[in-house]
Amino acid sequence: MLSRLLPRQNNFFNYFEKLAALSVEGAHALAELSRDGADFEAVAGKIKDLEHDADDVTHTCMEMLHKTFITPIDRNDIHRLASKLDDIMDLIDGAARQMSLFEITSLPESAREAATVLVLATEAVERAVKGLRSMKNATTILGECVRINELENQADRIKASSVAHLFREESNAIMVLKWHEIHQALENVTDACEDVANVIEGIVLEHA
Repeated sequence: MLSRLLPRQNNFFNYFEKLAALSVEGAHALAELSRDGADFEAVAGKIKDLEHDADDVTHTCMEMLHKTFITPIDRNDIHRLASKLDDIMDLIDGAARQMSLFEITSLPESAREAATVLVLATEAVERAVKGLRSMKNATTILGECVRINELENQADRIKASSVAHLFREESNAIMVLKWHEIHQALENVTDACEDVANVIEGIVLEHA
């Protein structure tokens, strides 16, 4: 009887899916920045707007969580998943700001490869998040989590290879520092995707 009287809210999945969609859009925008001839100011501005949108969605989700007694999944899982999804967009914005700070106008092929991997990772995150609404196919969701982990490992290899190349070929210490920081910023985003995958995996194993 009491459960019928308490506020029930099942729309947390809408917030998760919106955050995942924003991260995909942000990753595509960051990949656009990695291409020669990109309108850096316009694209970076778009990424900043997406980051603000993600903050707004996260804030609304947290407000709803505090007002809701009965949730579709564990309250801590809702808080962790929303926070980790928001981190992806924050770090995408951070990578764009890093490029702006260093006045980068042209990126090497390794950075473009890393940005492509990032797009794939956020798309896998979005598919995994969408699966949470019903959790009817736990195997598919967990498969996306494995895919995200594989992409994070690929991003690690790209960074390691590019940094090794920098130390071998680049004599300008300032440029080495700049490119190292940019590669680290890109890798941080794929790390955040893996963090989301870990949360999702825990939710699925508990509820599916």
